[in-house]
Amino acid sequence: MFVVESYAAVRQFVFVEGHSRREASRVFGLSRETVSKMCRFSLPPGYTRTKPVGKPKLGALLPVIDEILAWTSRSGEAATYGQANIRTVACRTRF
Repeated sequence: MFVVESYAAVRQFVFVEGHSRREASRVFGLSRETVSKMCRFSLPPGYTRTKPVGKPKLGALLPVIDEILAWTSRSGEAATYGQANIRTVACRTRF
């Protein structure tokens, strides 16, 4: 992965100083495809997920947990629910 400074240096070398991309690849020791990508993007492209993260174990219990949290916020009590209490409530609701 290349840092933003190297992107800026390559882009300045090509766009401001007017050197060719081939020369930039030789000077910076990068492939021509990498220099081409650096010229296409002003910042390094980041990683983004295509789908949200799945929750296979917790997914079925999320509505129950949300209900418990809503109940504790409505009741005004400082109820603390640990794993055992959530499991008990989940078993009562047949999850």
